[in-house]
Amino acid sequence: MTDFSAVAKGDELPPLILQVTRADLVRYAGASGDFNPIHWNDRTAAAVGLPGVIAHGMLTMALAGRLVTGWVGDPAALRSYGVRFTRPVVVPDDDEGATLELSGKVRDVVEGEDGSRIAKVDVTAKFDGRTVLGRAAAEVALPG
Repeated sequence: MTDFSAVAKGDELPPLILQVTRADLVRYAGASGDFNPIHWNDRTAAAVGLPGVIAHGMLTMALAGRLVTGWVGDPAALRSYGVRFTRPVVVPDDDEGATLELSGKVRDVVEGEDGSRIAKVDVTAKFDGRTVLGRAAAEVALPG
């Protein structure tokens, strides 16, 4: 359990490793309404020059955000979150899927206007050893 009163610049969040499967893409498509065939059809993905079916960018972003909300223990504590999409996550048509490696580091801790402590966290998301989100950063209100 994290002692949030002691969170400081340079602290690392516990890493999170997630598998993204084609079934996850189907569920996300249904929830988001994004049925673009590059997220489910190998022929379409290849026809537009992709190396295969890719995860939705917003799904990748959401999974990376889970690193921060899981650490703090409350999704409502998230004050801001933004990323740039730099590379796709290619999801093979097998039972294993794609491995998404997530890590984070506290860039700073500041006092919010309401007196709360706000951690500014830099998030790293990697697939196949390469960063897939750039400038991924979150601001989260620390508990207690």
